[in-house]
Amino acid sequence: MTRKSILSVATALTILTASCGGNKENKEAAGNLQKETVANVDMRGQWYLDSIVFSDSDYVRVRPDERLSSIHQYIVFEDNTYFIKTNCNTISGSYTIKGDSITLGDGAMTEMACDDMSVEEALRRILPNIATVYIQTDSIARLDSRNPSEYIVLRKAQIEIK
Repeated sequence: MTRKSILSVATALTILTASCGGNKENKEAAGNLQKETVANVDMRGQWYLDSIVFSDSDYVRVRPDERLSSIHQYIVFEDNTYFIKTNCNTISGSYTIKGDSITLGDGAMTEMACDDMSVEEALRRILPNIATVYIQTDSIARLDSRNPSEYIVLRKAQIEIK
């Protein structure tokens, strides 16, 4: 082999060895990033149901009845259970949070007839699809559905109602 050929092969091997070592380090760094866990979102406490949105484009929105100020519609997260109080019915079940993922388990619901069942109907439709939770401020949270543009906006209760 000529001296040029040997030099070319040596240079190629050096570059190949360096790039393989770099890939190994990059793979290890990527693996370490995947091992990092996101802290669980803390939803404990009472949250008022502000709105249930089914379409951002049409802004189809269900809002608790604002005319009846004595009726507070809310959801309480305690331990691993949730409890929802609407204008005349309740829903309860278990929930789990891992990072910003939330799963609301099937629960029990009272079925009293109400003058306005829009909130109950909206909750029946959206609750099984809730997948993530975002705390937007200290007092506003958003529960996002797996279906695009569907979510629930919650407002933290300053004084909890039992």
